[in-house]
Amino acid sequence: MSNQIAHTKRTPEHCEALGGVHRQGHRIKSKLVWAIPAVALSLIGTWSSAWADTSDVKGPAPVIVAKSGDHCKDDPNCFNRIHYAVKPVASVKPEQQFILETRDGLDSEFDFNSTAADVAAVNLNNCHPLTGPVSIEGAKRGDAIAVTVVDIAPDDFGTTTIVPGFGFLRDRFPDPYIVHWALNRLEARSKDMPGISVPMNAFMGTIGVLPDKPELDKWLKREQALADTGGQVLVPQPIDALPAELCGIDGTAKNECVRTVPPRENGGNTDTKETVVGTTLLFPCFIDGCGLFAGDVHFAMGGGEVAGTAIEMGAKVTLQAKVIPGGASRLSTMHFEGGSQLKDLAPSSFYAVSGLPLKAEGEVPVFSTYLGGEKIAPLANLSEDLTLAARNATLNMIDFLVKTKGLTPQQAYVLVSVAVDLNIAQVVDVPNVGVTAILNRDVFKPE
Repeated sequence: MSNQIAHTKRTPEHCEALGGVHRQGHRIKSKLVWAIPAVALSLIGTWSSAWADTSDVKGPAPVIVAKSGDHCKDDPNCFNRIHYAVKPVASVKPEQQFILETRDGLDSEFDFNSTAADVAAVNLNNCHPLTGPVSIEGAKRGDAIAVTVVDIAPDDFGTTTIVPGFGFLRDRFPDPYIVHWALNRLEARSKDMPGISVPMNAFMGTIGVLPDKPELDKWLKREQALADTGGQVLVPQPIDALPAELCGIDGTAKNECVRTVPPRENGGNTDTKETVVGTTLLFPCFIDGCGLFAGDVHFAMGGGEVAGTAIEMGAKVTLQAKVIPGGASRLSTMHFEGGSQLKDLAPSSFYAVSGLPLKAEGEVPVFSTYLGGEKIAPLANLSEDLTLAARNATLNMIDFLVKTKGLTPQQAYVLVSVAVDLNIAQVVDVPNVGVTAILNRDVFKPE
């Protein structure tokens, strides 16, 4: 039989008779191997000295945008302000994989020994250190790019912090606080949160493209107008701004470099927890090459990131970009798409509370103070106010966790920030629109 197998001329019909199996070089497909007796297999082994080891088969090497130095200021591949004149640090071909080595969102020196005092001393002018920008070859203004998240490799350490003056409940939680997390690709655990295991659902908190001058001018104008009325806006701040020669104290565009905290039409700090590995993000291109950047990677986050931070970490992010000619006309902001990722993110067990736009008479919610309180203050009910409803859903969930799980208010606030999703229930039942806070009960796991 071995002679027949080795020397018989194989027609397509003969291959069909053998289960559609044929020999290519020295490889024999599995159906033929299973069909041949052991004696014949020993003879077939003489055709080649060894089977191929597929671990030796490599694809094209990705472009690596590496980080260097202790902080963004020490790294030529890092910047923390947005301006059209920020120069690209690398160039990639469409659909070529590239790896961005990123820093945690606060560009911190936190470690397992860091304290609340270290959080209080953190310099928010360093937020967010971004890796890039990367120029996508062939992309022009008016095009779009589709950026697929191929992989996110986490660092071993992450934090969730309560930074004074920041966060959704900044008036209720004014003191600094830190939770230290040990990370792997399965879960985050912390001695500060015993009995809690947060599954890895990593994504880039900040990812976007550079604007051109018309977009930047529009952003500066509207944000300054809001700041002039007392609204919460981070106007350009040249102290510790990078790149220093452009955005720093003596920079040529120090009053034009916008902060990275708010997302805008170019993407940016979108904090969109669904943009995990396997999803594709779409951005309009405002400049040639598009100027893609990323950073502020989150190991996991609750929808809302209410404490102001998620599980913050450095990471190595593998991306792949495709150019869509003329695609910018269909995108007013970042879009994204995927497959089963939303199902994968859903908890197997949950508990939810609701929130309505109610408040105490005489109170002006912290996020509404810039509008004045003459009409708002006397009311116990505001009309169609989703932010107030979301605030109350958050407070209700914190209260539930404190009463039923034995957490401190600070621990509960952190847990809501990393493992509770704020969802809009409805926006039509005037005056009381509704928001739900949905807790992933899967996080409660004893050591």
